[in-house]
Parts: sequence; structure tokens; C-alpha cells
Amino acid sequence: MFSYEEFTTRNLGFVSETEQLRLKNARVLIIGVGGMGGVALQCLVRAGVGKFIVADRDSFELSNLNRQIFSDMDCLGQLKVEVAKQKILKINPTLEVQTFDENWLNQRDLLVQQADLVINGCDDPKASILLMRSAQKWGKTVIDAYASTLPSVYVVKPADPRPESFFGFPSQGVDDHALTDALLADCGFLESLYVLTHSNTIHHVHMQYAQEMLSGKRKRISMAPMVWMTGVLMAYESIKVLLAHPTKLTYRGVFLNPYTMQMEWPKSRFMAWIRRIAIKQKLLQLRKGN
Repeated sequence: MFSYEEFTTRNLGFVSETEQLRLKNARVLIIGVGGMGGVALQCLVRAGVGKFIVADRDSFELSNLNRQIFSDMDCLGQLKVEVAKQKILKINPTLEVQTFDENWLNQRDLLVQQADLVINGCDDPKASILLMRSAQKWGKTVIDAYASTLPSVYVVKPADPRPESFFGFPSQGVDDHALTDALLADCGFLESLYVLTHSNTIHHVHMQYAQEMLSGKRKRISMAPMVWMTGVLMAYESIKVLLAHPTKLTYRGVFLNPYTMQMEWPKSRFMAWIRRIAIKQKLLQLRKGN
């Protein structure tokens, strides 16, 4: 028979009994449970978080097997959100789990309102922007990560600027229904510019494939160690937020470089300005396919 107390007994020491109860009663909204969102979900389930709202519009496909923790040959073609629910209930059958497919966007305000914390694990730029807007409206903290080949994580608290304003996205002030593909591509470009300016990502990627990705000829490159490390970092930050523990992270984020075994923090304004000039020129060339 399942016992929550026995299930979480070895968590004690990392958390107190009172804190474990707080995790049990916490409700976390996770958008996207394929890659990093799926890893964060499983970590939080095993940490004893007791309530989840999970949303994902996609089904598992063969190319997901290289990195997505809930994927296997048996679940190809099945909705990610339903597979994730089935598998986490096998870990803790007392979980409260609400699931949503592509319709979550139309209900995002209600879902965000219900949650104690929001985790963005999706790679849809429009959905990410709309999720951040809803979280700001309802005063919720969002844990997110950058589109980077290095594991990363950032924490956007209720009073923090959204990525739209922080990166200077051209989507600022644009109505939800007016977010065109061209506009969203420009937003993605500015995020990539930030990532390459403030981390050494560029030294750990094959530029041929990066060029194909930036020019729209290839899907976003991704690999299990990076995805799983990112998901674990997101889970750590989520636990800190849920338990009101201090964190050094802000909306500016941090990159974990497993090649150098160093944490790469955002650079000073002067250093960033110098790097940004050269990197922007390089990115524009790659985007054009030069």
C-alpha cells in the first residue's frame, strides 16, 4: 500500500517535515511536459509535490526519444500530457493531476490563477509570451530556461520585467491575436542574441547546424544531458520558490557549462555591449544563410 510519509521519508534532511507538507499541498502548473518540463515534473513528483496542472498539445514522435523522459517506443503517437499523467501516477497514486491539450491557451488565466508556481517547459514562442503575460497579470512566479545548448534557468518573479521587455521584443504592446510568425521570429533572434552574449554557448555548438536552425531549415537542436540538467535546475528553483527559500537567481538567469564545470552569470553591461556587437553581426549572417 502507498504511504506518502514512507515515500518521502528520505527527503527529510533536505527539507523539514513542515516543508514536506507544504510541498504536498502545493499546486504547480507546467506547460510542456516533453523535454525540460517533463524532467522538472518528474523531479517535483518525486520531491513530493502533491498537485499539478499539466498542459501539452503535442504527441510523442520518434525524434523525442533522444531526450524526453516520458517517451519510449510504446507511447509514440500518444498525447504527451496523457502519458506523463499515467507515469507520474505510478510514482505517487495520490497525486491530483489536471491535464489540458492545445485548449490550455484559451484557459491560461484560469490555470495560472489556480497555481502556486508556473513552469514554462514549452518551446512555442507565442505560447511562452502569452503565459508570461498571464503570470504577470495574476502575480505568479515563472521558472523558465533559455533556448541554449548549455543548461540554463531563470526565475521571473511577479514584479520582475517579462522577457518581452527585458529582451526588447517587438511583441511588446502587440495584441495576443496580432503576434505573427515574422514578429515571433524576431523575438527568437533577440533571445538567441542574449544567450550568445552572456554565455559561451557559441563555443559548444557545431555552427553548420546552428545556421540551419536559425535560418528555419532545422528544428531546435537538443540532447538529453542538456535537457535533463535544465529540468533539474528548474526543479531546484521551483522547490526554493514553493518553500520561500532564498535564491541567487533573477530574471537574468544563469548558464551551467558542463564542459568547463563553471556557472556562467550574465556579464556586466560594458562587457555585454562589446560582445553583443560582434555576435549580432554573426547571427544576422547565419540567419541569412551566409
